Amino acid sequence: MSEAIKNITIVGGGTAGWLSAAIIAAHHKGSSAEGVQVTLIESSDIPTVGVGEGTWPTMKNTLRDIGIKEADLFAHCHAVFKQGGKFVNWVHGNGDFYYHPFTVPLGYGRLDLAPYVSDIENYAVESNFQHHVCEAGLAPRTISESEYTGQCNYAYHLDAGEFAELLKNHCRDNLNVKHIVDTVNEVTLTSDGSIKSINLEKHPAVEADLYVDCTGFAALLLGGKLNVPFIKVDDVLFNDSALAMHVPYENADSPIASHTIATGQNAGWIWDIGLTHRRGVGHVYSSKYLSDDEAESNLRKYLGKAGEGLTTRKITYQSGHRERFWEKNCVAVGMAAGFVEPLEATAIMLVELSARYIAENLPPSKTIMPTVAKRFNQQMRYRWTRIIDFLKLHYMLTKRPEPYWQDHTNPDNIPDSLKEDLAIWGYRGPTSGDFESAIELFPAASYQYVIYGMGFKPDFSQQAHLYQDKQQAEMIIQRNQKITEQMLQTLPPHREYIEKWLASAQMK
Repeated sequence: MSEAIKNITIVGGGTAGWLSAAIIAAHHKGSSAEGVQVTLIESSDIPTVGVGEGTWPTMKNTLRDIGIKEADLFAHCHAVFKQGGKFVNWVHGNGDFYYHPFTVPLGYGRLDLAPYVSDIENYAVESNFQHHVCEAGLAPRTISESEYTGQCNYAYHLDAGEFAELLKNHCRDNLNVKHIVDTVNEVTLTSDGSIKSINLEKHPAVEADLYVDCTGFAALLLGGKLNVPFIKVDDVLFNDSALAMHVPYENADSPIASHTIATGQNAGWIWDIGLTHRRGVGHVYSSKYLSDDEAESNLRKYLGKAGEGLTTRKITYQSGHRERFWEKNCVAVGMAAGFVEPLEATAIMLVELSARYIAENLPPSKTIMPTVAKRFNQQMRYRWTRIIDFLKLHYMLTKRPEPYWQDHTNPDNIPDSLKEDLAIWGYRGPTSGDFESAIELFPAASYQYVIYGMGFKPDFSQQAHLYQDKQQAEMIIQRNQKITEQMLQTLPPHREYIEKWLASAQMK
């Protein structure tokens, strides 16, 4: 039997399956005879599960690498730009808000503006123009700029179902991905515990050199057959339920927010994501602190008349991840690997990073696979630790009085790694040197936006001799004000830009 790795089978469709297929096939020239053959098996009777429709700025490079035009993404997936997140009522619950924009602060990497801003909670306002761009409802670029570029860093909001369909067609038409629609009957193993074959109801059994588990929460291969344990983190991140709605716009020309709006509630938060044809709105909450009826009441109060006559879709999940993500000849991607909650759009970002790792580190021979798997597991454990810490950071600094929020501040359910970070950040802000990985999910700038936005201010006076650059800081803040004024004058309204851009793209 050949030890060469030439056939990869992905079990499960949806965003995780088709995005993985596209990334691997594009990298390994699946469309050529010498490339790696990628096969995707999906059942027609298993609906996709998704509680968010947001992405991370990494998606720009991913789409470009797999060969999808940005205009096609917008035209087929009702996509819009996402320039960051707006967090409303997370600090005091009285209308307060702060932004986590995708563009790094001015002077980032050279001078930390935090010791010099007038009010730490206004850090994103004084250090970054994107707060103002989002508040004004503007696009991240002008009509003269080309695709995948822009004065502001951005990601996308998109219709997840349509995105999976776009990826599917691209994979089949351009990347030679073999598509099988069938139901898995049985997964057979070899004598050493590796996966031997996927037995199907209507098609012959499928054998591959590597299997990618994209079967969602079921984790049919990695969890169900290979019995890799699931590590729960619901003692750190409490949410386990969501109610979702599709909300029509009041008018066809209603403004589209160019950011995710996350509004804190008494026991959870509500996401509000604008697409071109509707909004995706939902309530994430903990069933321990809030009943389904109470959550629906929160959601309908938030929506007002816009929610009248609409029904909710209930989603339940368990926060956590697999103990290992690559076992033998099987690697889990997407919710089969783990899921916590849709805060900060980590789900699709992890699919990108996992599939990219598989593609770029796929060994030519099975004999090297254990080493690749070991390194993948090490990286993913680190990334999950960082994700859990970063999401917890959004909750634990709150000053809200409700039991749900106060329990998040309890030191007993704050990870030690996060406690260590905060001990250091007590006298200076987050810096790039605080993070071990060369490719961090969230840069130091993201941590700065969140902790400062939540009102956490380091005691810079403990090392006052390090902060003697007030004049330079003021120049950067003034420069930010000028850039902000320029952008508010030149950037077009979000919806207007999308409509004009797509109209011009169709004419070419």
